[in-house]
Amino acid sequence: MNRIMTIAAASLLASPAFAASGPFFSLKNTDFVVTIGFIVFLGVLLYFKVPTLLMGMLDKRAEDIKSELDEAKAVREEAQALLASYERRQREVQEQADRIIAHAKEEAVLAGEQAKADLEKSIARRLAAAEDQIASAEASAVKEVRDRAIAVAIEAARDVVAKQMTAKDAAKSIDEAIAEVGQKLH
Repeated sequence: MNRIMTIAAASLLASPAFAASGPFFSLKNTDFVVTIGFIVFLGVLLYFKVPTLLMGMLDKRAEDIKSELDEAKAVREEAQALLASYERRQREVQEQADRIIAHAKEEAVLAGEQAKADLEKSIARRLAAAEDQIASAEASAVKEVRDRAIAVAIEAARDVVAKQMTAKDAAKSIDEAIAEVGQKLH
């Protein structure tokens, strides 16, 4: 309150009313009328305690701003905590994904090695089966060639014997063969 009175007195002393010419305390002097109106205005403001009301409103506004700032700070801290939680979860999920990828790569390498080993075994079995078939075909071919050679030799021998043998030699040969069979059977 004292402060307001001091301000009012200073404004009166610094007003242009003291600089005007002629009698100052006259209602015809506009500076005097304005000064009186200003003092009445200040008096009305002081009577209705407007400065106190203004100070109270300003204090209330300051408290509201402070409470909003506190609330904003709390929300900010909560948001930071939530962000940290999400970042931690993201790191955990990333680590888990990395582990899954590494495990999948290991399994793929093992599956590749197993497939390679299985393929090598399958190739070895097929080669062995092919070699067996080749050996069997070779043995069959050798037997067939031998049988054919024997048949050709027998045919050639028959032709040679038939040309060189006479009827008397043939009968003698038949008799010897019958005697030999007879001895083997008894």
